Amino acid sequence: MLIPGFRAAAAAAGIKKHGGLDLALIAADHPVAAAGVFTRNRVKAAPVLLCRRRLKAGSAQAILVNSGNANACTGPAGLRAARETTAAVARELRLAPEVVLPASTGVIGQPLPVDKIILAVPLLVAHLRPDGFGEAAQAIMTTDTRPKSAHTTLKLAGHRVTLGGIAKGAGMIHPDMATLLAFLFTDAAVTAPVLQTLLSQAVAQTLNCISIDGDTSTNDTALFLASGRAGNPALTDPAEPGAAALAAALTDILADLATQIVADGEGVRHRFRILVTGAATPAQAKKAAVTIATSPLVKTAMAGPDVNWGRLMAALGRSGARFNPARVDISFGEVMVVRQGVGLGAAAEEAALQAILAGPVTITLNLHAGEAQAHVETCDLTEDYVRINASYRS
Repeated sequence: MLIPGFRAAAAAAGIKKHGGLDLALIAADHPVAAAGVFTRNRVKAAPVLLCRRRLKAGSAQAILVNSGNANACTGPAGLRAARETTAAVARELRLAPEVVLPASTGVIGQPLPVDKIILAVPLLVAHLRPDGFGEAAQAIMTTDTRPKSAHTTLKLAGHRVTLGGIAKGAGMIHPDMATLLAFLFTDAAVTAPVLQTLLSQAVAQTLNCISIDGDTSTNDTALFLASGRAGNPALTDPAEPGAAALAAALTDILADLATQIVADGEGVRHRFRILVTGAATPAQAKKAAVTIATSPLVKTAMAGPDVNWGRLMAALGRSGARFNPARVDISFGEVMVVRQGVGLGAAAEEAALQAILAGPVTITLNLHAGEAQAHVETCDLTEDYVRINASYRS
């Protein structure tokens, strides 16, 4: 992945308990337009607090990301650590500290090893290169089994524009911002307010429509930077055609990254989409889809796999959505297993089981109560998920 105007690098600073790449740096050639979306968890990590503060200026020039340590619930010392490590990057790159954005992921409640990070910064800067995004994607992983990246190109006013991103996430994934770390980059010329609008809208349609375990993190961060190197007339209005084209490409990139995250969920065997249609309002559709997608009983049934549609009905019934149970239809892919609230028998369930095994499958619940719909991309809940999280700190 090459994004004109940006370089990236990774290093092993000794933060992760089992070694490996754990520090990434992405730098722009000059100050660029920047936007961000962050966790809505009331408990926010130090890098989130500092990053939000610095992004108010609408510009940035570097992102420093560490894995293995969340720098969350670390008090004033955590904020000092975020400032000191980003200041080290600023000194090495000869920048103002305010244009360096921090992000962290890993274990909560442990002091950030500032000395290790500062020691690694010169090596990071020395290895910055346009094709360094692959290693950066590896360095931000925690329980991920593989790096996640996506990129595309498009035309804006006759200019070729590149858009790409990297992300991490395999657990603590649930809609309430971005549910992970994601870093997006483009060489398009775009103002910061337009970037912010496009990012917020795209996140709502993608990263906020996935769930692995129903938990959100203290560190969730999505950043979007634009170098302007493509040479297109600057996009200054989110309603103009060029902005709409960039928004569509950004949504596609984030949808790709979101799918990769769910596919790499901790202990995942089966992926599926919960699609609620025929709801009275969009809010009720979303509430129903999220309730079903995060139900431990639904998720463990899918781990079986077991076409236990009764668990879907039970979760739907407690979701708060308004509907008549006697009108609900449920289908696994093209296979209907419930019509008007009543099961269609063993043959239908056997066909639905084959749809799960062929997966990923879309499970559609039609409430026949209106025209609204919503979806959540999710996965099963297996014994491996329990094992991974039971030993996360040991």
